[in-house]
Amino acid sequence: MSQYYKLGDRTLWNPPNGASRLFMSHVTVYQTQVGLPSGISPTDADECQIDPIAFAAFVDALLAWHSETRNAIMTTMSEGFVATVLTLAEKANIEVNWQAAEHAESRYLKTTSDPRAREWTAALQQRSRELTRHMAT
Repeated sequence: MSQYYKLGDRTLWNPPNGASRLFMSHVTVYQTQVGLPSGISPTDADECQIDPIAFAAFVDALLAWHSETRNAIMTTMSEGFVATVLTLAEKANIEVNWQAAEHAESRYLKTTSDPRAREWTAALQQRSRELTRHMAT
């Protein structure tokens, strides 16, 4: 058995039920964390519809939250979920606001030109791209 994450008629992801349950549990947690709905509908039979406008806002808020998180444990625990959401956004052709995340990271580093902000963004982008091949449709 599996779930279908769809944008209209287009399937973006078709994970097994266990992976889908875990993902949706994380969705619930991070909706609360960022204070926005994810735009991912609750499961209806074996399908979840994604509202692209709400999902785009959620993705940007999640990325900004993640870039501002200074607790090493929270960052580590959230990184996989954030990368998964970014991969889903890419598959949905949703433009991610990477500049806002870089700016938030730079604020923490005290300089907008600090190369570590760009390195952080590049590493997260790379992780997201790597997940693309594992996100079956």
